[in-house]
Amino acid sequence: MHLQNRVWQSQSYLFCNIFSLLSFIKMDEQIKTFTISVYTENNIGLLNRISAIFQRRHINIESLTTSQSEIESVNRFVIVVNITEAQAKKIVKQIEKQVEAIRAYYHTDEETIYTESCMFKIKSVLLFEEPQIQNIIKDSNSQIVTVNKEFFVLEKSGRRHEIESLRRDLNVFGIMQFVRSGRISVTKSEMKITEMLKAFNNQ
Repeated sequence: MHLQNRVWQSQSYLFCNIFSLLSFIKMDEQIKTFTISVYTENNIGLLNRISAIFQRRHINIESLTTSQSEIESVNRFVIVVNITEAQAKKIVKQIEKQVEAIRAYYHTDEETIYTESCMFKIKSVLLFEEPQIQNIIKDSNSQIVTVNKEFFVLEKSGRRHEIESLRRDLNVFGIMQFVRSGRISVTKSEMKITEMLKAFNNQ
């Protein structure tokens, strides 16, 4: 009986370890939305090479934005993809192999503060013929940035689902033009790259 208990305890311990290992592997293989931030020199052709890294792995880029970073002459790419953390690690390593890439990072949505922007071009007559549009504008915290006899332009900043909800509401009345930006984001924690960028800028 004592031997059976020891065997049972050993088996339970083994199963717990296997379960923990499988859970860890599953977490690493779970597909999430990652924001990949890349600090680079402003060189021609770099965008194509970075895009090729994702293309070779058959990973679709959901959003890509590039802009000036907090340091003069250093650009920042903000790339949004739906991948596993293991893939994110490999992609960051591959990007950092590019000569012009200074440093790359990846973060989950929970680790970043992010937003997108969009603009709608809509017939001005609808502002007077469809009172509901004014309610939609007010409820969505959108702003009219220009208006004339032919059309008005509506601007909205927020999360992707908020923009999509507004687009569906306005689509009922007719949208002349619609455009949405890529994601812009900052991390909640320090990325510890400021000193590196300053050193790069002083070279």
